Formats: sequence, structure tokens, C-alpha cells
Amino acid sequence: MNVYDFDQTIFFPDSSYCFVLYCLRHYPRAVSRSLPMMFWNGIRRLLKQTDTKELKESVFSFLSRIDNIDQVVAEFWAENSCRIAEWYIKQQRKDDLILSASPEFLLRPIAEKLGVALIATRMDPHTGKIIGDNCHDVQKVCRFLKEYPGQTPDEFYSDSLSDSPMAWFSRKAFLVKNETERIPWPEH
Repeated sequence: MNVYDFDQTIFFPDSSYCFVLYCLRHYPRAVSRSLPMMFWNGIRRLLKQTDTKELKESVFSFLSRIDNIDQVVAEFWAENSCRIAEWYIKQQRKDDLILSASPEFLLRPIAEKLGVALIATRMDPHTGKIIGDNCHDVQKVCRFLKEYPGQTPDEFYSDSLSDSPMAWFSRKAFLVKNETERIPWPEH
């Protein structure tokens, strides 16, 4: 099994960012009402006064003002599935796993279209509230082991050194740079 981070690894640039912009274009009133809170929590995060989970919940708080979120997500992927990296499509295997901090409700349709498994941040698609922990850093290893006890990934791919716990856990790991370059993971 090969495991892939999603954003800026096999999808460019970032699915959450693209989704918020998509919703801002198509549902400006819903998203614009959340912009002050997003901005405020963004500043608080930069100042280390809040965590990523709270920031992410404020960013997705606009979901409570959008009806039929499943349809909106489907329309988003109809427009954005072309952003999946060509190098990934060429090496994709049936037993691949996407392991991402992005919301599960957002990534589920593209994972199904690709025919791969998914572990991502559980988020209520009607409120933007995260259920449990943000699937980031060491939580990726915890979530992987919960779903696949006793297994070790053959290869792991990510654009971010914050994924080092998962990289070190895998047999081989690759850092993705500049959308196409894949280099061996730096030694720790």
C-alpha cells in the first residue's frame, strides 16, 4: 500500500483553499459572513493564540449557511478534479490511501472517483465542526494504525515535513516539491 498526503502533494494547490474560494464565488453571502472570524482566527493562529483545529472550524463555519452541501462538493470536483497531479495518475495503484488533514466530506468524492481509500479530518459538513482530532502530524500515524492495524505503508508521499512521523513510519518516503519533483525523505 502506498499512502499519499493530498494537498500540494497530489492536488494543487490546496483543496480547502480552492473550495472556500469556489464557495465564495458561488455563495458569496454565506462565505462573506464568516470572513471576519476567519481573518481574526488567522491572526490568532499566527500569534500562536489558537490551534489549527479552531482556525479550520472558523474557516468552514460558512457551511451552516449552505444548503445541499453534497451537491456543492460534487460541483466543486466537477470543476477541480483536473488538478490531480499527472505523475500520481500514472503510478496510482488500487490499494492507495489518501491520508489528509483536509475535511473528509470534501475529499470523499474525489477519493471515490480515483477508486482509493481515504482517511481525513472528520468534519460535520453542516457546521464545520471537527469531530475528534485534526488528521495532522502524529495523528496521521494514529489514524492509519486504527484503520490498518499491524500494517506499514510501502511508500509515503507528502509536501510537508510536518508529516515526518508518517514518513518515518513508512518503508520509504518521498518529499514532493514543485508539484512534480519527488525526492527521498530527509533523514531524521
